[in-house]
Amino acid sequence: MADDTIASVIPLHQLPLKKRDKKGVERARTYRQRKRKAKAAASNEDESPSSSSLISSEFLIPPEFFPANDVVAGPPVTPLPPKTPRPNDAVMASRSHLAPILLSIAALALAVVGITINGWFARSLGASDVAGWLFLAVGVAADLVALVMPSCAAGLWGAGQRATALVGWAVWIMTFIFAVTAGIGFASTNISDVTTARASRVTPAVTNAQAALADAMTARDRECKGGVGKFCREREATVVERRQILDSAMASVGQTADPQSDAAIKLVTWASRGTLRPTPDDFAMLRLVLLALLPQIGGILIMVGRHSALRRPLFAHR
Repeated sequence: MADDTIASVIPLHQLPLKKRDKKGVERARTYRQRKRKAKAAASNEDESPSSSSLISSEFLIPPEFFPANDVVAGPPVTPLPPKTPRPNDAVMASRSHLAPILLSIAALALAVVGITINGWFARSLGASDVAGWLFLAVGVAADLVALVMPSCAAGLWGAGQRATALVGWAVWIMTFIFAVTAGIGFASTNISDVTTARASRVTPAVTNAQAALADAMTARDRECKGGVGKFCREREATVVERRQILDSAMASVGQTADPQSDAAIKLVTWASRGTLRPTPDDFAMLRLVLLALLPQIGGILIMVGRHSALRRPLFAHR
């Protein structure tokens, strides 16, 4: 049926021409070759109907309308647009750059505080000026070793020098313990001095209790001057009562000398609904440990910040 259609359509388009040029002859020859190929494709039973219809419709077009160079151009290849970073990637990249810097700054600040604490406390242990300065040098040197040794030991461990790295960690443990003990001495000394100074404050209640006790003692001395009698014993009981009032007033002042401990105990008791009831000594020990440890972790922070900065290019590449 395709052959009949082609045969019926072609004569309508074959108009008389005077003389064909060479290009027209080549086009006709190409057309005849395509026609033979179309007949061979139509005789193939495995070909789908859609493809045969496309071939037949292609060969219904006269050869004059075909281009001289029969080359089928493919679709234009457009380059892929550059991948723009997402907002989340930009935020994570900026954080990855900023975190090691902030960590290093915090480590240096803690290191300065720790060196100052250890130097001050070590110098206070000297019985003379020379001994004090020697202790100061020991304290500063030990704190510097505790500061830089974690990074050096971690680098040696990563380089495969495990024995040297273990020696470095052992030295760091010794200097760290020394620095922590110095921090404990510094914190306990200053906290005790401040608490004692606050507890010795004279409040209006203490002043009134002292005045009342002085009056009671004067009355007792006057009554008991001629001998011990009924009124002397009454005045003596009054003095004992006024002394108890004064002790109670001074104890209340001593309790408010460390408001941080009092507030923390109340907060823990309220948060645990009465399950946990720490004492002032418990909170004082916790505070002392934190004040002694925090200034000595500068070396650990520097090691973490260094390794984070080394891993930053890998993160940025991903």
